[in-house]
This record gives sequence, structure tokens and C-alpha cells, in this order.
Amino acid sequence: MEPDIVTTPEAETSGTLSTIGSRGLHEFIRYVAASAIALLIDTGSLFLMTSIFEVPYLISGAIAFTLGLAAVYVLSVVWVFENRVVRSRLAEFAAFALIGIIGLAMNEAILWLLTSAFGFYYLVSKIGSVAVVFTWNFFARKHLLFR
Repeated sequence: MEPDIVTTPEAETSGTLSTIGSRGLHEFIRYVAASAIALLIDTGSLFLMTSIFEVPYLISGAIAFTLGLAAVYVLSVVWVFENRVVRSRLAEFAAFALIGIIGLAMNEAILWLLTSAFGFYYLVSKIGSVAVVFTWNFFARKHLLFR
């Protein structure tokens, strides 16, 4: 009978296997889900404001991003992260929002660059923005606010 790789002593010390089921992995998976919800709010709002209400895409992009930021904050503190480093909720929100504002600047720059400079459709540009901003937001928030 072959050894069960999950229960053998090597599995307990393996760097790769020991991270399966870790708190950090669970938080990352929950953050992906929370971010997906925020992305739906963000992108749906962007589409509605730009295509239906004819708001210029950079203005609607900022408003939509802010709506997504609010959604991911609530989900992050209620569901995603287990530890909160900052005791003051006001200071925590301010830091969370500052990280988001940096993400917003990145979002706007990428939207402008890909749409205005390279001629991509604004929703295609949003795909490029999402990858960069998601990575920034998760690691900055995890390391600064929710260790």
C-alpha cells in the first residue's frame, strides 16, 4: 500500500503542501470572491454610466471604482480577513481607502493609456486594469491592514 501523501510526516513539513488549507490561502480565495463582487459592481456601474447615461468614461470609471471600493471594504472586514491590525476603524478605513485611491490612480492611468493612447474599447482596457489593481490591492491590504 502506497503512503498517503496528505498524512505522512513529509506532508506536514512540505512547503507546498503545508500551505494548502492555510489561513492565508483561505483569505486569498475569499478576497478573490469579494473582489469579483466588487468588480461586478464596478464594471456594471461603468457600463451603465458610460453606455446608457453617456457619462465620460474617465468620470464614470472613478465613480464606479469608488462603488467597488466600498463593497470590497465591507466584505474584507466582515468576511475576508481574520486579523485586523489597526484598532481604530476610522484609521483602518482611511488606510484601506488610501490603498484604494492609489489603485484608482492606477486604474485611471491604465484606462487612459489603453483606451486613449492605444485605442482599445474601454471595457477591454478595464481587463488590463483589473489584473494590476487587484494585485496591488490584495498585497497592500494584507500586509498593511490584515496581517
